[in-house]
Amino acid sequence: MKNHGGMAVALVGATASGKSALAHALALEGRGTVEVVCVDSMTVYRGMDIGTAKPTAAQRAEVSYHLLDLVDPGDEFTVAQFQSAARDAVDSVWSLGGSVIYVGGTGLYGRAVLDNLDIPGQFPATRAALEARHDDAAVLYDELVRLDPAAAAKMEPTNARRIMRALEVTMGSGRPFSSYGSGLRHYGAPRVVQVGLNCEFGVLDVRIARRFQSWMEEGLLEEVARLREQGMSRTARQAVGYRELLRHLEEGVDLEKCVEDAITQSRRLARRQRSWFQRDPRVEWFDDPSDAAKRLDEVLRSPDGFVRD
Repeated sequence: MKNHGGMAVALVGATASGKSALAHALALEGRGTVEVVCVDSMTVYRGMDIGTAKPTAAQRAEVSYHLLDLVDPGDEFTVAQFQSAARDAVDSVWSLGGSVIYVGGTGLYGRAVLDNLDIPGQFPATRAALEARHDDAAVLYDELVRLDPAAAAKMEPTNARRIMRALEVTMGSGRPFSSYGSGLRHYGAPRVVQVGLNCEFGVLDVRIARRFQSWMEEGLLEEVARLREQGMSRTARQAVGYRELLRHLEEGVDLEKCVEDAITQSRRLARRQRSWFQRDPRVEWFDDPSDAAKRLDEVLRSPDGFVRD
């Protein structure tokens, strides 16, 4: 391993655990030398502000934030595109001698950035050709066994979605899907120190409910209505909170029921996020935000903060 040359640390955890506030406070104390890179699949969309807990204009005036408002909500934005944008952002910070705090709860995007994963691209023409064949999962699986037996061995023969993706990449890139790294279940040596902010689910559940109700008072329904008129991509429409309110606007589902569903889905998201991060043995967990803050600051002031490749 060698030092990349830039200083960085990551703050991870479930939604509503207090990550964003902690990262903002630490960057503020850095007096312009510490900048925040938001690792979130939805804050990249312009106009998706309230329901993504995007930093406010006042916060963005105090601290430099990156990877916000990159594309219109009608655009698709892939993990590979996010990874490329993150590389450019941190290189710009490091070129000026600054340090980076990665903060977010989107696990896959975090792995792509923090572990510098080799991510296969999208091959729409190949995908369309495969879909046009209307083959069932068994036929697709047999083809994957022939083209990339290592990938096939890691998949259920009935999982048509994963098999289709593996075939798309293998046929579109000319290289086996299995050659793109060892997978998300493998955790190599850490490139970036990860600090995890823990919070009891009972506390999170209360915070999530209160936060969503405050978002409604701030105009989240109106925000969703504007975005719907503007046009939203399939990915943007699946954002928790937005998806449920779209059911009210498009299907006439009772608003109170949609709000309840959004809160329930946000709570489930928090549990999935916690499970994702807890599988990673490299994350250093803290229950007390002040202890997490001390560790974050310590990393950025020590050789531990150098990104290693």
